Amino acid sequence: MKRKKLLSTVLLGIMSMSLVACGSNGDKDTGEATPADNEATITVQVEKEWVPYYNQVKERVLKEYPKATINFNEVGSFEHLDALDKTDATNPDIADVFALPADRLYGLANNNVLAPMDAKAMAEKVGGFKDFDGGLGGNFKVGDDYLAFPYNIETLIAYVNKENAAAANIDTSKDIEFTSLDFGKMLVSAHDAWFGVAFANSANFEFLDKADDGTLTTDGTKAWADLSADQKGLFEALYNYWKPHYENNTDLWDKDAVSGYLDAQFSAANGAAIRIDGPWATTGLQDKVGADNLEVVPLSQITVNGKALNQWKGGWGLGINARVEEDADQMALAQSFIMEVVNPTYAKDLFNSTGKILENVEASAYDGIGGMNEKVIKATYASYEGAVNRPLFIEYGKVWDTWQNALLSWSGQKPANAEEAYKQVQASFEAMMGSY
Repeated sequence: MKRKKLLSTVLLGIMSMSLVACGSNGDKDTGEATPADNEATITVQVEKEWVPYYNQVKERVLKEYPKATINFNEVGSFEHLDALDKTDATNPDIADVFALPADRLYGLANNNVLAPMDAKAMAEKVGGFKDFDGGLGGNFKVGDDYLAFPYNIETLIAYVNKENAAAANIDTSKDIEFTSLDFGKMLVSAHDAWFGVAFANSANFEFLDKADDGTLTTDGTKAWADLSADQKGLFEALYNYWKPHYENNTDLWDKDAVSGYLDAQFSAANGAAIRIDGPWATTGLQDKVGADNLEVVPLSQITVNGKALNQWKGGWGLGINARVEEDADQMALAQSFIMEVVNPTYAKDLFNSTGKILENVEASAYDGIGGMNEKVIKATYASYEGAVNRPLFIEYGKVWDTWQNALLSWSGQKPANAEEAYKQVQASFEAMMGSY
């Protein structure tokens, strides 16, 4: 990739761009990539539900780029990324602009399918980013290159079935201690590392870390005696959570059946009162328990041994296909489209169409959006503030099966106590570390 050439040409385009909704003073750069003269064509990946909002974005961008063409490739984000993984950036079925979760970045970067962009200049244009590199912006930086632009934040929150909580005398206005809840009153697929990490983070139990020199370390290979008191308490809590579910033969510890079990128990009368999930679950849970019976609280309101649960500062970005990199006009158009997607002025419209919550606005930007959506948004921001930065190095991919296989093994091994249960975790992580 001829990045020096790209930088000089794309900067001309960046200088000429302005967010349509924020207005323009009419001044245009006279370079080759000016919006008025840009005749580029780009294709944008869009999920079916996003189309209404993306059409609005397209309309606003084309007012600035009247000679340009923007086409949509209507396909699910993961389906699109899976196709890209199996082919390469030249595949005509792959869009020029597409959404990607932060955890897929390094794999895509290794495959050289993402074009670097001047994300810092874009962030200045868009506005609202308090600490670009300390937030999602930094998550999309590989070496000196920004390979995607922040799209939306993601983290876990806690949903409450109000009737079941009242019946169980659970006061959701205060912190809720996980270890004090009766059997079945809180549901979370703790053996799935996506959820399990929230527990691990509460006890500073590091699944996998990578030092600047590339050295990989984990707390998972420590002997029981070497764990901190908080870490031992974590596994005591998880063991005591698993045991009654095993004894009652529930499906919570069955990775294939757990989803149905969670839905059934959370919607059952006198069933589960609290469920850990993401903002994307809101509509489905409202349908199951009724909008008036559903409440949401920040994840940090759930504690384990007095320590707040906290997941990751996760999120998605918008990337540009590497094949576009050598065409300054296409790059300018692609970057302009991305900036307009995350234009803070239209934060509510974006959420209503896509369910995506912007990093570059305050929670107050969604005031008046109404109903459960407003509660979910505010709980997500509160949970995100307490979350830790997500590890994005490629070696972390092995953690998922390592953690899940270890905890699922308890039902086969039948450990007599937390220390024996932890030995399964230790063995699993020792095998993982031996594979690097």
